[in-house]
Amino acid sequence: MRWDRAGRIGLLIMLAVVLGLYVEHALSYLSTRAQADRALETVQQLARANHTLEREQLALQQPATIISDARALGMVRAGERSYVIMGRPGR
Repeated sequence: MRWDRAGRIGLLIMLAVVLGLYVEHALSYLSTRAQADRALETVQQLARANHTLEREQLALQQPATIISDARALGMVRAGERSYVIMGRPGR
């Protein structure tokens, strides 16, 4: 039996096993990194939505906005007289 040849084959088998273990870990790392990137993208999207909602909340707390929205709903202040114009010309 040629021991030098058996030694080389044994080393090649060990090398293949070690490379297989590294490939498994590399694939796991890449999968985890992709998942982290997706989670980061979701966090950034939610942060933008949160910022938009905070600005909207501040705008809705302004008296001018409240009055404007109430007028758009047809509300009038106490003591004001409301008018309804029907059959507008040109329509």
